Order: sequence, then structure tokens, then C-alpha cells
Amino acid sequence: MSETTPTTGPVGPQVDMAQLLVADDVGVRLEVVGGIPLWEMHPGFRYQKMVDRIRGTLEPIPGTESGCGCFHYADIYVHFPNSSLKRPDIYIFCQEPPETDEAVEQVPEAVIEVVSRGYEAKDLEIGPLFYLAQDVKDIVVFDPRTLLVLHVRKDGTRRLTSPVEIDLECGCRCRV
Repeated sequence: MSETTPTTGPVGPQVDMAQLLVADDVGVRLEVVGGIPLWEMHPGFRYQKMVDRIRGTLEPIPGTESGCGCFHYADIYVHFPNSSLKRPDIYIFCQEPPETDEAVEQVPEAVIEVVSRGYEAKDLEIGPLFYLAQDVKDIVVFDPRTLLVLHVRKDGTRRLTSPVEIDLECGCRCRV
């Protein structure tokens, strides 16, 4: 995707990397889901600390030979096959995506979202359904105010309470 290539399809607004960088510079995250722009203020220190803490627990499940490298990244844009552009808190890949200055094109194995105050609907309702439709195998959503943890897979949703260890289908484990 070049700086002039739209990141959405024919439906909805056209957004390019230059616009995403401008939004970023003014402290706003921009995601485009199904042609609909979703704006969110950049998270604060406490929020980023939670994301880093969770990332620090990510590891291959001991005693398994899944072959997953459990590569995890925070706050990067991923361009999904349906022309949506998302920037969740943590992405987990088995194979490291190619380095790029643009959005990553590889669909992650798992996604972890930390619920942002004022954006609960985006994180708890819109995100999980979107990721399932994109063939993400595991979606973990953590609400630090209620300690609710949702672990969403195609076969259903488990409601858990933090702190909890979660084994992901790809062979990685995290503590939320």
C-alpha cells in the first residue's frame, strides 16, 4: 500500500497513510471498519502500561510443539482483506510479518484489546465480530475497570475474570 493508495474499498471514505499520520500527530487513532471511520483518542500511560504488561506474558504454551513464534506487536495498523484498517492494542502472529512503513497485510492469529473508557462499544461489540469475520482465531478483550475478560472464538465466547491465563489456538499463552 503506497501513501496514495486508499485503505478502504469503494464503500465509505477514502483514507490514505498520509491522513493516518496526520490523525496520529494530533493524538487521534483512526480505524476504518467496513468503510466506516472510527476515531479514538490515543490512550494514556496507565492503559499503555497494561498493554505492555500483557505483552510481557505472551509465550509459547510450555510442552507444545505448535511452531508458532508468538510474535506480538502493539498498536500497528493492519489492512484486512475486506479493505478495513484496524489498530488494536496487541496483535499476535505465528510468522513475523514483513517489515513495512505501511499497514501490515497479514491477518493475525490472535488479537488482544484493552477496553478504553468511552469506547466500550467499539472494543466489546464491534471489534470481536469484525475479527471473527476476518478469520482471527482468538480475540481477547479485557476491561480493566470491571476485570471482565472475554475470550472469543468461532465456537463461542467465554466470560472470565482477570487475572487469568489464556491458551490461544495458535499455541501461545497470555496472562490478562
